[in-house]
This record gives sequence, C-alpha cells and structure tokens, in this order.
Amino acid sequence: MAATIKGPAIFLAQFAGDAAPFNSLDSICKWAASLGYKGVQIPSWDGRLFDLKKAAESKSYCDEVAGIVARHGLAITELSTHLQGQLVAVHPAYNEAFDGFAPPEVRGKPRERQAWAVEQLKAAATASRHLGLDASVTFSGALAWPFAYPWPQRPAGLIDEAFGELAKRWKPILDAYDAVGVDVCYELHPGEDLFDGATFERFVDRLKGHKRANINYDPSHFVLQQLDYLAFIDIYHERIKAFHAKDAEFNPTGRQGVYSGYASWTDRAGRFRSLGDGQVDFTGVFSKLAQYDYASWAVLEWECCLKHPEDGAAEGAPFIAAHIIRVTEKAFDDFAGGGTDRKAVRRMLGLGR
Repeated sequence: MAATIKGPAIFLAQFAGDAAPFNSLDSICKWAASLGYKGVQIPSWDGRLFDLKKAAESKSYCDEVAGIVARHGLAITELSTHLQGQLVAVHPAYNEAFDGFAPPEVRGKPRERQAWAVEQLKAAATASRHLGLDASVTFSGALAWPFAYPWPQRPAGLIDEAFGELAKRWKPILDAYDAVGVDVCYELHPGEDLFDGATFERFVDRLKGHKRANINYDPSHFVLQQLDYLAFIDIYHERIKAFHAKDAEFNPTGRQGVYSGYASWTDRAGRFRSLGDGQVDFTGVFSKLAQYDYASWAVLEWECCLKHPEDGAAEGAPFIAAHIIRVTEKAFDDFAGGGTDRKAVRRMLGLGR
C-alpha cells in the first residue's frame, strides 16, 4: 500500500529550557500542539523532559510519558541519543570539548565516559520498545574526523583501523536494538565519522550489512558539503528510517567556501536556516521520499543563525504540512483504461488472433 509521510513533528532539544513552557514535557507538548505539530522527538538526555533510566526500567513510566504526549493530541516520533552517541567514539583531540555531554562523575575519564554512553544507548533501545517506537536517532561519534582532509598524507590503514574500531564499538549496541526491534538512525553530520554516503557505506560494510544501522536523513548537512541530497535518497532510500526537516544555504565568496575560514555561523558561506529561508529543495525531498514509500515522520530540527527559535517553530509546522504528499493509490490515467486479458495483449502485439 502507498505510504504517506507523517507529520509535522518537532525535535524538542533546541527548545527545552528552564522557563515555561519549555521546562516540562507537559507544557512543551501543549506549546507544540498549539503550533500545529502532531509529533515530538524527545532528547533522551534532558531530565526536564524525560528520565531515560526510569524509562528503560519501567514500562509504566513510559505509559505515563506517552499519556502526557497523547493528552495534547501528539505522538512520540523517536527518542534522540545524539549526545550519548557522540561519546561512543571520541578522538583525544576532542576529549575536553565533549566532556560536557557526560555526567560529572565520568568527565576526564574517556573509558568510563564511553562505557556510560554505551549503557545510555542500550537503555534507549529498551525505552524505545516500551514506548512502542520502531526507530531512534543518534550520532556515530568519531575517531577519524581529525584526518578528514588528506594532508598530511594519511598512513596506510589509518581509516580502515578507525572504521573497524567504530564498528566494533557499535556492534553490541546495534545488536541490543535488534533484540527489541528498533532501528538506529545515524544523522550523517560533519564532526562524525559517518558524515556522507561513502562513510556510511564503509561503516555498514564493516558491520556486514547490519540491518539496524540506518539513516536519519537531514539535507541541510549535505548542502553544506555540496553533496547531491536528492540523488542521496535514490541511493540510500532503503536505509532512510527517520527524517530531520532542516534548511541550509551555501553562498561561497572569493574569501571562503565549504570550510568557511573559521568564521562564526552568521558569517559562514554555509549556514543553517529556518525552514523556507534556505536553499533546500523540499518539494524535491518530499517527492523523493514519497516515491520510495517513506512512511515515518518529518521532524523539524530548528537551527538558524538569524531567526528566533519560536518564530522558526511557528513557521515550521505549516511548512512541513504543506509539503507532505498524500500519496495516491490510483493512476491519473485510470479513467482511460480498458479491461484486457492475455489474449488481447497478444493480439495487440501481433502475436495471435
């Protein structure tokens, strides 16, 4: 049966805060529903909205969470473990920068921090099943990222070793998700070892095609890399199990291009923008996803260097709703069709009377 994308939904991470209505799951869901959203993607690390440990241990707690969300006419789309996924693999150059993603007791202790992250991800697998979810979104972490540009010349085997280690770390996590029937959807993102199609393929190959290694499709990161984000859907649609609707623009100058000269986000050639303010061809994106029967959620991830987040959220719901294609179950030229049988078909081909 033809599939229609679900939505609009909103990722709550960029909106959660200490002030109402963004400081509790109940109030932030009421706010999201008032804007026209039908789903929420929950950041599993934000204790103001969600208790991951409790969710993994208690189906009753998950029922309560789902009830709070449903009270506002919303559904939970996925749990996000982006921050914990980042900590599965951290190159030493980034140890201090990423320590803030972890609790105080494991900061400055890379091994303990990694072990904590792995347990968090496994907990999210169980919590996802308790919530009746079929997918979760995350980052892969990175060991090879400092060597993304091939200068100085990389020694033979460096990248293969990095991806072998990354796959080794993720295999037991992916197996835990497989045991509960939940997909892991990696957001392909600069700063992660999985940042484009080629790196994703390299990773999946090392995992012998693990069926739970999938993609959270986000065209904004591909605009900034100058990758063909529509052709990407043609190639990887079977692995796309989640979708962040996020806009971006790339405006190179005589002074800067993809690397943007260490400029701030406002001054970069490549910038994230609110939906409709950037260069992503969302008509093309939604059409491609509909063509391949993508049946899950379109989730707004708001990141913009200019616009206020509340304005971006308010504009995002109608933008997504306007782009969702209600997929037809009939052909446009059915009115002109005529009944035939095999004999008639052969006659039409001149193969018999």
